[in-house]
Parts: sequence; C-alpha cells; structure tokens
Amino acid sequence: MSTPVRCSVAEIQTHLAALPNWQRTGDAITRTVLFPGSPEAVAFVTRLIEPAESMQHHPDVDVRYNRVMITLSTHDAGGLTAKDFALAAKCD
Repeated sequence: MSTPVRCSVAEIQTHLAALPNWQRTGDAITRTVLFPGSPEAVAFVTRLIEPAESMQHHPDVDVRYNRVMITLSTHDAGGLTAKDFALAAKCD
C-alpha cells in the first residue's frame, strides 16, 4: 500500500472552506461537538466507527462528558491528506 500524498496549503484551505465546523491545528484538523449529555456524545462516537472502518482511516477521539473532540491527520503521510477531509465530511 502506498503512502497517501499530503495536501498543499492551497488544497487544505479549499477543503476547509467546504468544512466550516473544522479548523486546522498544525498537521491535523479538529472539530468539537457538544451534546446534551454523555449518552448522546457516546452514541455519536459509535456512529463514527462505520465510516472510519470503511475508509480504513481512524480519527483520534476525546470524549469529555458531553463534548467530543475529533482530530484527523494521516500519520503515515506526516500531515493532512484527502482522506482526512473525506472522513471529516462523513463525520459532519
């Protein structure tokens, strides 16, 4: 399997323009989602499993009661790739 190609700065800006809930944090993109309570937050994380598995691309997820922070980066490419933005769109 080949290593995915990192996005250029221009590509990152274009992708982020289409994903207004996401922001760039270094070599990753992040989004924080708030829910009424912990059960809803955990249910949201559970729904992320299918798209992540089908894409063979897994987010870093931090759950704090009703707050879920998702971080996407393609570690083997050392930064952001098209896979990150595709999964971000599915997370939305």
